[in-house]
Amino acid sequence: MNEKEKFYAKNNMNWGHRWGYKDSEFVLNQDRSVSMTGKRYEICGIKMPDFIPYVEEMLGVSIDPDDKLEENDDKIVKDPKINEPFYNSIQSNFSKDRFTFDNGERLLHSQGQTTDEVHKAMYSSIDKIIDMVFYLESHEEAEKLIQLAIKHDVCLIPYGGGTSVSNALQIPINEKRMVVAVDTRRMNEIESIDIHNRRITVQAGITGKKLEELLLKDGLTVGHEPDSIEFSTLGGWISTNASGMKKNRYGNIEDIIENVTMITPKGTVEQIRPITRASIGIKPQNILLGSEGNFGIITKATLKVHKTPRIQEYNSAVFHDWETGVAFMKELSESEFIPASARLMDNAQFRFGQALKERSKGLDIWLKKIEKFFVLKIKGFDPSKMVGASFKIEGNKADVNHQLNKLKLLTKKYNGIIAGRENGKRGYNLTFAIAYIRDFMSAYHIIGETMETSVPWTKIHDVCDAVNKRLHEMHEKYDIPGKPYISYRIPQIYHTGVCIYFMFAISVKGIENAIGKFHEIEHSMREAIITSGGSISHHHGVGKLRKDFMQATISEGSIELLKNIKNAHDPHNIFGIKNNIFHD
Repeated sequence: MNEKEKFYAKNNMNWGHRWGYKDSEFVLNQDRSVSMTGKRYEICGIKMPDFIPYVEEMLGVSIDPDDKLEENDDKIVKDPKINEPFYNSIQSNFSKDRFTFDNGERLLHSQGQTTDEVHKAMYSSIDKIIDMVFYLESHEEAEKLIQLAIKHDVCLIPYGGGTSVSNALQIPINEKRMVVAVDTRRMNEIESIDIHNRRITVQAGITGKKLEELLLKDGLTVGHEPDSIEFSTLGGWISTNASGMKKNRYGNIEDIIENVTMITPKGTVEQIRPITRASIGIKPQNILLGSEGNFGIITKATLKVHKTPRIQEYNSAVFHDWETGVAFMKELSESEFIPASARLMDNAQFRFGQALKERSKGLDIWLKKIEKFFVLKIKGFDPSKMVGASFKIEGNKADVNHQLNKLKLLTKKYNGIIAGRENGKRGYNLTFAIAYIRDFMSAYHIIGETMETSVPWTKIHDVCDAVNKRLHEMHEKYDIPGKPYISYRIPQIYHTGVCIYFMFAISVKGIENAIGKFHEIEHSMREAIITSGGSISHHHGVGKLRKDFMQATISEGSIELLKNIKNAHDPHNIFGIKNNIFHD
C-alpha cells in the first residue's frame, strides 16, 4: 500500500457524518418532486412526484421547500487532549501516515449513524470528540498500539465502518483520558482462500461490498448482506452480532463465523485451528460476538464461503391485509422452500415504496389502470389495507423453479396475488437507497429512525399494536404537530418467530429540544416492545442507546460473568467505550 493509496476517512467517497455516498442524496425539485442524485441505485435520476404528498398525508403537515435547515459548515472542534508520553511513543514506533489530529478526521470518528448523532453533526455539535485517529494496518501494529495505550493510560475505541445505530461510538462524557479512535479500514484484504474446505480468512476492516467483489473473482460468496453492506465492516458485524437479508440461505453472522481473532490487553483471543465443528468447551468467538468494542480490537476472522449461486431470481406478492400476510409468512417459515430472503411490508411501508416511483406515461398508464382495476375491484383489495411481500431466491435452475412454484401456490392459498419479478427486485434493492431519506427529511424538520426486535410468532400483533399505541401517546404528550408516522416490516423469519423492523418519524418544526424529546419517544417505544414480548434488539446491538434494558434481558449472574471477563482481560479499561452492560 503506497502513500497515495492510504485510506483516510475525510477523503473517502462516503460522507461519514451522515449516511451514504457523497454523490448520492435525495433532493427536492422546483416542482416539489423528489429525485436522487448519482447513478448508484435504481431510483437515481428519476422524478418521484408522489413522495412529498405521501409524507404530508401520513404526517398531517405541509412541507415548505423554502423552510430548510442548512448544515452547519463551521463546526466547532475543541483542541485535542494529548498525552505527551503516548504521543512521543507513537511517533517513535509508527510512521506519520498512521495517525492524525486533523479536525475533520476527528469529527468523522466521533459518531455513528443514529438520528441524534447525525442531527447534531449536521446542525449543532457533537457532545465529545475523539482526540486522535490511528489507522491500523496489521495485527502486529494492533498489539504494539495496545501495549503503548496500557503503558500511558490511553483510551482506545475500535472503529469499523461507522454505521452503528446504537450510540455505540459515542464517547463517554466523563472520560478524562486521551481518546484514540482505531480505524481498521486499511486492513481490508482476504488473507487466504481455502476453496477445497470452503473457508476464508479475512482482515476485519474489509467492507461487505469489497469482500463480495473480491470473492466473486473466484466464484464464491459469504452471503451476508445487511442493509449497510456498502459501508459496514466484518469487524463491525462480529462486534454487533449482525444479521443479513439473505440469512435464510447463509445464516446470521454467528452461523458464518468459524473463528475470530481479537487482541486484548492480556493477549490474543482466538481458536488456534478453525475446524468445521469442535466440542472444546466455551468457544472464544462466542464471547466476542456482540462485544461492541469493550474487550479489544478484532483483526481478522475465518468465514464459511459458498459457491456463487447460478441463478438469482426475484418475485413479489400482495395480500389483503397485515394479518393475512403474517399468516402467509408463518406457513412459509414451516416449509422446505424458504427463499434466501423473504420480507413482508405493512400497508404504510408498501405505500411508501409506491411513492418512490415515477409516474407512468402513455401506454403504461393504460396498463397500470387495468392492473389497478383487477387488483382493487375484481380481487377486492383495499388500498388502505393491502400489504406487500418480496422474495429473493438463489440456487440452481431446478431449486429456483421449485421455490417459485411453491411460493405461487402458497400465495394463492392466502388469497394473494403474485406481483412479479420487477416489483420483487425493486423492493429488495430499494433497501439500500431508503436510508438516505432520513437525512433528506431532517432538513425539512422531520426526524425519524428505525428500530428492530425479535418476536415470537404469537406476539407479533401484540408488539406492533403496543408500539403504535405508545408512539401516539408520546406524540400527544409532547404536543407534536401533525400525526406520527409508523410503518413496519418483517425482514427475517425463523422457526420460532420473526424480526420486526419499525420505521417511525415525527414533525418537529417549532418543537423545543426536539432531539431530546425524540430520544425519549424512542426509549418509550423500546420499553413497549419489551413489555409486550419483543427483544431488546435483533441485529443492531445494544451500545448506549438500549443499555437501560439489559437487566430485563440477561440475569445478574450473566452480567457479573461478563464484567469479570472484562476486568480480567482489560483491568485498566483501555477499551473504555462503555457499551452494553459496561456503562457507568
